[in-house]
Amino acid sequence: MSSFHTNAQAILWVLLSTALFTVIFAAAKFADGAIGTFQILFLRYIGSCVTVFCLAVRLGSFVQYKSKVPLRHFIRAVFGCSGAAAITWASAHMPVADASAIGILYGVVTVLFGVMFLKEYVGVRHGFAVLISLAGAVLIMFSQGAFQSRLAAIPASVALLSAFLMASEGLLIRLLSQTESALSMMLHISAFGVLLMCVPAYFEWKSVSMAVVLGCFALGPLSVLAQYCTIRGYRIAPLSVVGPADYSWLIFAMILGVVGFDEYPDIGVISGGILIIIGGGVLASIRTLKMDTRTANRAT
Repeated sequence: MSSFHTNAQAILWVLLSTALFTVIFAAAKFADGAIGTFQILFLRYIGSCVTVFCLAVRLGSFVQYKSKVPLRHFIRAVFGCSGAAAITWASAHMPVADASAIGILYGVVTVLFGVMFLKEYVGVRHGFAVLISLAGAVLIMFSQGAFQSRLAAIPASVALLSAFLMASEGLLIRLLSQTESALSMMLHISAFGVLLMCVPAYFEWKSVSMAVVLGCFALGPLSVLAQYCTIRGYRIAPLSVVGPADYSWLIFAMILGVVGFDEYPDIGVISGGILIIIGGGVLASIRTLKMDTRTANRAT
């Protein structure tokens, strides 16, 4: 398979994953304060656990999904959960647009991690594509009112920390996906997610209706599908290609805002979305010089 088709396929997997996670992360907004963020995450991870355990039972013995690097799975879960908690806390203590504008730097950090730790090649054209995508994301954030007020140092630092935590999780997903099956990765992240979220969920627990609980459980299967798409995309293309594609969540959030909340974007948001799409197209067209074709064949 040519590098163009490989990159395009990886970006499509990440786009689908991002679209699904946009809906999942909007659960708190749909709940409108009726249930806490950590409580939603805890119930979602339980739903994920039930889903992947059922899949594992259907497909065979659990022994085949036992990992030789469980600590790496745990560290990935810590990065993912703490990254989500950090951006959630920062958003609560500073303007959401400001927190998001800082948090989206994880796309750039992901590219840097790919170069530093995986020795990925990034050329001039590649850097140009990343800058186009970043410019689109920044334009959207400014259109939403980012940086119009003075930033508090601690919340801004926490938002920046979230970018590094999420990029670190992306690095581990890339590493794990080369040796671990998708189901093994989902089993570990779901189980560790329940363990990591149970304590913060306990302290913010609210009594909610059974309908709300079932709705949160239903996010589990959806997040399993989203994780699978992420793993497929990160397995077959370098971080420097798939990382910036995550900026597309801003586009999907814009679409969700129109459909679900009657929030219509202005010209700045639309222009930023177009830049992100252009940047993603350029990334897909770049020839990957250090692509492991055996990895690509194993993922298809």
